[in-house]
Amino acid sequence: MNFNNKIIWITGASSGIGRALAIKFAKQGASLILSSRDETKLAAVKNECDAYTNNCAIFSIDLSNEENIIETADKVLKNYNRIDYLINNGGISQRSYTIETPVDVDRKIMETNYFGAVTLTKAVLPRMIEQGGGHIAAVTSVVGKFGFPLRSAYSASKHALHGFFDTVRAELKNQNITVTLIVPGRIVTDISINAINKEGKKYGLMDQGQAAGMPADVCARKIVRALAKKKKEFLVGGKEVIMVHIRRFLPRLYYKLASRLKAT
Repeated sequence: MNFNNKIIWITGASSGIGRALAIKFAKQGASLILSSRDETKLAAVKNECDAYTNNCAIFSIDLSNEENIIETADKVLKNYNRIDYLINNGGISQRSYTIETPVDVDRKIMETNYFGAVTLTKAVLPRMIEQGGGHIAAVTSVVGKFGFPLRSAYSASKHALHGFFDTVRAELKNQNITVTLIVPGRIVTDISINAINKEGKKYGLMDQGQAAGMPADVCARKIVRALAKKKKEFLVGGKEVIMVHIRRFLPRLYYKLASRLKAT
């Protein structure tokens, strides 16, 4: 694994998996571009990374705002002559039943998780092609492989990412563009705390399953290794990722188990 002097842009870098990835890459001497909406937290992550690399910059971004994404991408591309890795990690989760969730909440989640990643990727891709190649990663979720209670919009947005980035891989293989879909299970982050409810407000609670999940730094170490190996898709987490294989190979069993899944 050699990411020394590679220019790596990570969204959702202010906490959780994004923060852990930033620190792992910093320790390998990468040049980092860290983005999220929270500049205060980004600055704290930058301070952690500065202990290992002299090349770490922050650019705030709002993945729900197309104009802001394009403006931020323009700023980054003016400051950097290449982007070796784009890691689409930013997003929001959901904790509400389908029947009680208004469509504007579905749209908000889809705008951030799907269109945010799509818009940023399309802004960066021309530079990657021009420079002779690059590596794009998208952090999805195991619920991007099957449905899960209280996460209808979130699950849909992650399913959509698989369709989009699988297509990008197929279309741009000859342009030396590598695409990795990272599929986490339960990782110890604030994703459930920061999830939104049926009113579009912060859920504010840590899921029990989340709290008992894989530590974010362990997850990041495994993801970095998968990126180094240029894996097309990488499942990371605990026993919950087995459901992906059950869904694929034993669908009847999956449907039985799905009705018993605990929402938290």
